[in-house]
Amino acid sequence: MNDEPPSSQTEKSWLDKLLNAFSGEPQSQEELLDIIKDAADNKLLDQEALEIIQGALEVSGQQVREIMIPRTQMITVNINDSNEEFLSKIIDSGHSRFPVVGENIDDIRGVLLAKDLLPLVLKGHDGFQLESIIRQATIIPESKRLNVLLREFRENRYHMALVIDEYGGISGLITIEDILEEIVGEISDETDDDHNDAYIRKVADDDFIVKALTPIEDFNEHFSAALDEEEFDTLGGLLMKAFGHLPQRNETTTFDGFTFRVLYSDTRQVHLVRVSIEKPSEEDAVEDVK
Repeated sequence: MNDEPPSSQTEKSWLDKLLNAFSGEPQSQEELLDIIKDAADNKLLDQEALEIIQGALEVSGQQVREIMIPRTQMITVNINDSNEEFLSKIIDSGHSRFPVVGENIDDIRGVLLAKDLLPLVLKGHDGFQLESIIRQATIIPESKRLNVLLREFRENRYHMALVIDEYGGISGLITIEDILEEIVGEISDETDDDHNDAYIRKVADDDFIVKALTPIEDFNEHFSAALDEEEFDTLGGLLMKAFGHLPQRNETTTFDGFTFRVLYSDTRQVHLVRVSIEKPSEEDAVEDVK
């Protein structure tokens, strides 16, 4: 007769699975994730911890090109800008690090940290040269894995890297915060804008980051779309119906000419979505011409 309480048996069963996963031949990531999900189902992990573990596992298989800020969205400082020009740009953007460029965006001279300017401004030094305070830029390829880059960020104590394509041109930039958001979800601070015009952020020509709280009316107006405004008020509500369940990170659905990929959700609702505009196929284009 087994005198152990049910909770003890449940815990032992989960621990047995975990020990088996790490004994003998290496197990697949899918099997490991199943064990961790079992732990969450048995209340040995909370949902937030489960999502962080899932995010960490997913990051190990992602490359920089998948989440980088494209070059068209980069805010840069020109090495020849006057103090008034680059100070105004820094204040307006609210960022703390800026690529410094020369003749064009591919001519990277270094990285400017806003905190390096503060002592000079406070002491009234108006005649300093940018070249004297910029730091060396870190250059990485698009193919670098995110988990490797995160380790390098931590070990080398830098927070931003410039990304180059296969031809050596600048294709974008990435920060340590971008990677952490892939793991723990969106990180907001007191400088983030919560007004309606911040619900939709363009990251590429046909690619956008959209908050799930975006009113359908605003979404339709921004994209000249015709999503259902009668049954749902927000994009998140519409997506819940489209998925048929509460979607988790990286689940996708496509309708009305858009692909929606969930970037962040919790146990109650979707928070952040990546929206890609579907381009018509050549056959569709021919039909439209006819």
